[in-house]
Amino acid sequence: MLQRDVTSEVNTVRPPEFSRSERLRVLVAAAVGSVVVGYAAVAAVLALISATATYAEFSTSGVLSAAAPAWLAAHHVPLRFDSGQLGVLPLLPTALLMLLIGRTAAGAADRLGLYEPLQARGVVLSIAGSHAVVGGAIALVMGDGVVRATPAVAFFGCAAVSGLAATIGVARRCGLYEVVFDKLDPVALHGLRAGFMALFALVSLGALAVAAGLAASWPTTSALFAGAGPSFGVGLGVLLLCLAYLPNAIIAGFSYVVGAGFSMGGVEVSPLRFVGGQVPPVPLLAAMPESAFAWSPGVLAGGLVIGVLVGWTCRKVSDRPTSRLRAVLVAAITAAVGSLVLAATAGGRLAGGAFDPVTVPAGLLALVVAVWVLVPGALVAWLAGNRAKAAVAAGSTEFVEPDFDEEDAADPDVVFEDDELTDQFEQLEVVDADEFEVDEDLDADDYYDEDEYYEEEPEDDAEEGADDELADEDEEPAEVEDDLDAEFDEMLGMEPEEDLDAKPER
Repeated sequence: MLQRDVTSEVNTVRPPEFSRSERLRVLVAAAVGSVVVGYAAVAAVLALISATATYAEFSTSGVLSAAAPAWLAAHHVPLRFDSGQLGVLPLLPTALLMLLIGRTAAGAADRLGLYEPLQARGVVLSIAGSHAVVGGAIALVMGDGVVRATPAVAFFGCAAVSGLAATIGVARRCGLYEVVFDKLDPVALHGLRAGFMALFALVSLGALAVAAGLAASWPTTSALFAGAGPSFGVGLGVLLLCLAYLPNAIIAGFSYVVGAGFSMGGVEVSPLRFVGGQVPPVPLLAAMPESAFAWSPGVLAGGLVIGVLVGWTCRKVSDRPTSRLRAVLVAAITAAVGSLVLAATAGGRLAGGAFDPVTVPAGLLALVVAVWVLVPGALVAWLAGNRAKAAVAAGSTEFVEPDFDEEDAADPDVVFEDDELTDQFEQLEVVDADEFEVDEDLDADDYYDEDEYYEEEPEDDAEEGADDELADEDEEPAEVEDDLDAEFDEMLGMEPEEDLDAKPER
């Protein structure tokens, strides 16, 4: 049955034409606006902390100058001090800044009416270039001051973070998702989705572990908040500090629940190994366990359950076991790569003190996540999937007539994926079966009339010519056959040829 292919029909609206000056004005506004708004947001937070702190002196110039290294830190650019390097940077400001840049890029794409993947490069390059130039300039201006940054690292770091955020912002409007996902077969696409789901579930387990640790040590958390200072400004600053580093703590908890653990200076925490020691007096760190517990290895069951769920979601992706295993493998690689990126951004140097460095082992975490997803997922997908049907015995195969609807066959609205086939189909004339009449009573000899070749003799002369007919009985068939051949050759326009006996033949 022929049907209209609605999956390939895409309603696209041709965007309005813009002059080069208009396009340039929109791109410059997006690039400069994302820098200015991000810098202003960082400065506003610092102004709030300075205004509420007890012994802090508030000044506009001081806030604007202090916002420069904070803006670099929001782009995840490491800062250097006389005592060491601050590489363990908060992830919440980075996430908020990327959200702001993504919204700005999406707004610019909407104003320009972009709809093709290649059209996104103008928006992405303009935003990434502006952030790179500003970041490098700030690092150069800071020079050898109290807070420093490497200009090359600031240039490329700001470009990478802003470019990634802008690409995510314009991806849906410019069809970047379709360009990437359309190249994947259904098995790989299902495995990719399962991998992202597994990563999200594991990170959620890490967040649950942090929440459980804070709840279990709430008296310690309250005491740390009270010991920070009696004023409202100090408490607000400590609270903002904890919120800024909350994603880092969630990633550390994620590494803990899968078995890789994390470390802070000489302190090592994992379900299978615990080395205690002093930690900074930050209320967020009260979620860390204070000693080893006998039930600590039980948290590894979460990774096992998620691996089983991945295999369960991949059990129906195909009837072939190898295809199901390939889907689980893609899911394991996706989750491992995501874990590697998260772990690489969560840790770093901590000013060369007693708590330096803060480490979430990226390589070990990626390997452990891949094992938790691949091993139980492959077993479940292999055993719980559809089994291949047994071969049908010879001779027992039955022919099943396909369903055919004559009304669908005569549908004038049938559209093929190829335009040329559609035009040819529309030119065909539909003829009813009643117009064809076949006479089934025709004999095989009705194709020609024998009377044309045999002359009837009168009945009176039948008896007289009986003896002649008997005499010529052997010669008449040959003569009739020769006459038929000659007349047939004449109808076809052919001349008779002479054989060796000088007899005309076809």
